[in-house]
Amino acid sequence: MESGQATVLSKTATIFRMIKFEHSVFALPFAYMGAMLAAGGLPTFWQVFWITVAMVGARSLAMGLNRLIDRKIDIRNPRTKNRALPKKLLSEKDVVIFNLISLAVFLIAVYSLAPLCRWLWPFFVLPFVIYPYTKRFTWLCHLFLGICLGLAPVGAWIAITNTISFEPILLGFAVCFWVAGFDIIYACQDVEIDREQKLYSIPTIFGVKKALRATGIFHVLSVGLFLFLGILTNLGPIYFGGLMIVSLLLLRENRLVSPNDFSKLNTAFFTMNGVISVIMLVFTLMGFMVE
Repeated sequence: MESGQATVLSKTATIFRMIKFEHSVFALPFAYMGAMLAAGGLPTFWQVFWITVAMVGARSLAMGLNRLIDRKIDIRNPRTKNRALPKKLLSEKDVVIFNLISLAVFLIAVYSLAPLCRWLWPFFVLPFVIYPYTKRFTWLCHLFLGICLGLAPVGAWIAITNTISFEPILLGFAVCFWVAGFDIIYACQDVEIDREQKLYSIPTIFGVKKALRATGIFHVLSVGLFLFLGILTNLGPIYFGGLMIVSLLLLRENRLVSPNDFSKLNTAFFTMNGVISVIMLVFTLMGFMVE
């Protein structure tokens, strides 16, 4: 009995490492932003609770699908060959069960939110299935990942208002370009192995130097969309102050990595972007609180 419990606990810990639960900080703050914009301030406790549950379920499903679909690619990449599936720390059956549980958690939350969510949820899950395959046929894969995360504020808006509007779509595109930009940076470290495996990315097709320029362009577009959103929704000076900080952090992020130096890639990818998403949320919240 104790051995069985230990196995379950060990597999659970391995699953949490596999899905990198801590990376939820990238999308969750923007879901909360979408909810605040929809509510014109702070949503109710239960709205926030079920949006959080939906986000955890959706992101867990997305990561589980990604690891399952990419398992044969991961085993041939020195950077990813020690992940749970390539090392057989988890079986494919384990991950399928985890994905089904994640989907169930997501659907429980969906059916606890606005009625429109019950009709639209497949359109939010489908990109999670499509995205892992995109690197097999298009260098636009980074934008597909951006769409996956950009759906977070759109879903949160629908969950609050039971309608769809231009504002959350604008926020979603801002998130999309931000994510696509930093995903390009992350892909730079796998250029050689990706070319060997005939995988597509902006770095593999256009080279690292041009890819990093594309990151800069995407981040400028993202800041511009965040700026337009603030003007459109009258978010106020505190929001714009936060956006200025984020702009400086993105400038710093783009300078941390160069075609000949990836030593600070993890700082650029993980630390900086986690801070950026939290700053956007905090300054948006502060703007609503001082109105």
